[in-house]
Amino acid sequence: MTKRPDESKIYFATDIHGSDTCWKKFVNAGKYYNVDALILGGDLTGKGIVYCLEQSDRLYKATFMGKQYSLSTSDQIADFDKKVRMNGFYPFRTTKENFDDILQSEEKRHDLFLRLMIETLRDWIAFAEQKLKNSNIDLYVTAGNDDDLAIDSVLKQSDTVIHSDQKVVEIDQYHEMISSSFSNMTPWKCPRDVPEDELSQKIESMTVQVSNMKNCIFNLHVPPINSTLDNAPALDQDLRPKQSGQLITGVGSTAVRKAIEQHQPLLGLHGHIHESKGFNRIGRTLCINPGSTYSEGILQGVIVELRKDGIGLYTPVQG
Repeated sequence: MTKRPDESKIYFATDIHGSDTCWKKFVNAGKYYNVDALILGGDLTGKGIVYCLEQSDRLYKATFMGKQYSLSTSDQIADFDKKVRMNGFYPFRTTKENFDDILQSEEKRHDLFLRLMIETLRDWIAFAEQKLKNSNIDLYVTAGNDDDLAIDSVLKQSDTVIHSDQKVVEIDQYHEMISSSFSNMTPWKCPRDVPEDELSQKIESMTVQVSNMKNCIFNLHVPPINSTLDNAPALDQDLRPKQSGQLITGVGSTAVRKAIEQHQPLLGLHGHIHESKGFNRIGRTLCINPGSTYSEGILQGVIVELRKDGIGLYTPVQG
């Protein structure tokens, strides 16, 4: 990793959920915005598989987002794959017999999903390695609570990606960053959902290693509770948005808020709640959630200029 001087410009985005388009925009943002570091704050991987079933006449048929597709040419298949991947899903072409076999086995569905996830992530890393070669732009990647733990080993294999989860890393000689992919418990019981006390322990295990807390960045996937960066629709017992009563509620983490209030770092970078784009201060700490519109192929991000004596500029961007 290239050591930086006393000022750095970073670009932060999060929650791209398997969108090829957003990953490529994220990587290309480094040179476009002339930043020193790219930071991805979690939830890298896709939401599911879109099956394309081979027909007897060598057509492929698929249903995606309520629309039926008949694909007969290589151009049609390529366009369909691009649409699926832009929206954060993995296209998979197979026979009707194999599809039926997969549907009957939860283990086979999981194994296939994981395989496609890892194959895509390796392609993404190869893209980043090619685009950022000899650029002196550092690329920090942390998973999110939606992401399977298996992807960490893939991220660690790259010489370009700096896997920063549960570590203290130096952005430059004055600014350190701690990162955590874990979240407080959600109704969906995601792979990295943990109780608040466990999340607090994970955060504190890093804060004790920080040498200059005044200039530290807390890259924590889940936002602090009741920060306006964590506002989400209140759900009923069937996990559907409520139609009456309290319609919006804070779903962030008490552990994250406690850590920020106690340690007062320079900057908090968060995601997790796509619709709560914005910023807020908790004491001296500027907390930011750039939001996410990954399914539209739009990358929400923020550029932050880090200075020896604080933050020089905060600029939301999208593309």
